[in-house]
Parts: sequence; structure tokens; C-alpha cells
Amino acid sequence: MNKVLFLILVCCTLSFTGIAQDRIIQVTNDTIRCKVKEIGDDEVKYIQNELAGDVIFGIDKNKVSKIIFGDNKELIIKNSMFDASQYDNQRKNALKIGFLSPLVGATCFSYERSLRPGRSLEGTVGIIGLGVTGPRNAEGVYFKFGYKLIKTPDYYQKGTRFAHILNGAYLRPEISFSNYTVESSMLTSIIGGSLTNDKGTRESNTMFAFMINIGKQWVIENRFLIDWYGGLGYGFGHAYENEGSHFAFVGGVPSFPLAATTGVRIGFLF
Repeated sequence: MNKVLFLILVCCTLSFTGIAQDRIIQVTNDTIRCKVKEIGDDEVKYIQNELAGDVIFGIDKNKVSKIIFGDNKELIIKNSMFDASQYDNQRKNALKIGFLSPLVGATCFSYERSLRPGRSLEGTVGIIGLGVTGPRNAEGVYFKFGYKLIKTPDYYQKGTRFAHILNGAYLRPEISFSNYTVESSMLTSIIGGSLTNDKGTRESNTMFAFMINIGKQWVIENRFLIDWYGGLGYGFGHAYENEGSHFAFVGGVPSFPLAATTGVRIGFLF
């Protein structure tokens, strides 16, 4: 009788142990059945019942999706690279100005807002005519709107994260719109036997472009930044006399639909 009770007790204990096991769900969806002993900053430590209890295993937290404990409570594990809390003390907004844009007849201002690690939105407004005045006295405005994908490291290292949430090489798909007027060619006439030059009328240009930009942004002391970029795309619209420069980009006219852009911007974070 005592032996029967002992066997029943052993079976119940083993059954309870099996039910009470924790499960570590990896990012590959593989499951480790174990008993979790410690969850540290970088590693989850556990033991496995079928092995000696003093053998402790460890797995990098960035390889773990979640932990399901024996009582079915779940703990979601965030990858430190993309955990927004890792960047709580960093400024996530930036204002920029085109460093050389006034020299080409327009001055541009940009605003960038981080959405999450590795992703941000950026908008630009350019005031055409605010800067060095060209021979055609262009006046108008242009806009750009883009979604920035900041490159993650191409190697794995424990504890890896962005140096700054807005820092790094990036790819930025972008749409551009430019609307401005220019003076048409001067008219030459003969009045009283002498030549006179009259200003032409003002002609309107309206252009659009879809661009793919690549660039690199450096953040300095969580306060200042330098941003360089260049891009190619497809432009279309109406350009008087096939004007080639539209301030937001160049090209994109019917005779040459390829559009290009480049620039250097400096700014500060807040």
C-alpha cells in the first residue's frame, strides 16, 4: 500500500513538473522548455529538468521573442536595437537648413521627426527667390516629403543599438512639388531708330518628382547634425522652355524625365 502511494506521489510530482515548465519562444519560433532562473539586461538564464540542476544555460535576449511561464503568464522581450526605451534621453526632432541652397536661388528648411528606431518622417519647404537672384528672377515655393529608413548594423553584436536614433546612413523615398514663376526672354524692339530691351512676361512652372535618396546623417552631442544626401527619380509637369532646374530637383522635363537632387544640410535637435 505504501509503495502504491509512493508511486502515485512520484507520478503527480513529475506531472506537476512538466506542467510547470517555462517556455522560451525564440525569434525563429523554436521553443526551449525549461525553468527560467534569471532575466538580465542582455541574457536569459535557465536550467533544463532533464539535465543536472547546477548546469545553467544562457541565451541572448535579442534572440528571444517572449517567455511563457508555467502559470501561462507571458513576458514579451524587446530587441534592444529597436526598443524605444533605449533612446528615451535622446532628442527626436530636428530642424535643418540647406547649407548651400541660398546660392542656387532658394533657401530650404526641413523638419525631421523620429517615429521609432530606424524610421522617421521628414518634410522640407523651400522659398524660391530667397537667396542669390538668378538671371530669370525666379519666385515661388517647393515642398518635399519623405519617409526615412535608417540602416541597421550589418553585423550582430550583443547590446548593439543605434548611436543616436537619427544617426546613420539611410534610404529616403520622397515626393517633390515645385511651383514658381520666371521671367521670359527679353524682347528687343527698335524705337526711333534705337534698340530697346523690354522685360518679358512671367511664366509659371509646375513640376513633380518621385525620388529615391541615399544619404548619411551625423549627430553631434545629441544637439547638432550634418546631413548629406543625393537622389535620382522620375520628374514630370510643365516647365517653360524646358527649364532644367526646378530648385527642388533638376531635370524631369519631357525631353529628359530623369530627375536628380543633392544637398548638404545642417541643423539642431530638440
